[in-house]
Amino acid sequence: MSIRFAAAGSGECDAVARVLRRPRLRAAANDHDNPVDHDLMLQSAVQHFSRHGVSAAERARDHALRAFFQGNREQYRHWLGVCRKLDRQMSHRLAIVHPETAEWNA
Repeated sequence: MSIRFAAAGSGECDAVARVLRRPRLRAAANDHDNPVDHDLMLQSAVQHFSRHGVSAAERARDHALRAFFQGNREQYRHWLGVCRKLDRQMSHRLAIVHPETAEWNA
């Protein structure tokens, strides 16, 4: 059996070189400047969704309304934030139906 020598190419065009080349890691398209701000709310929304499934946004809205009418601002903001993460349109309708909630959104 004869042995044949093939000299290395430029390295850029070879198929093997392209396969072995380390891929460049790119930043995710949905990265935000400050991910810490929404991590807790997102985690809370995901946990709420895991418990209640498709009806999670409606339940979060109901919790927000209950907290609003009890005068509990902190709980209201929390549940409205969960509702926003799950269904932005529903949380927007909540602010339209109860315009006084708009002042609590700040």
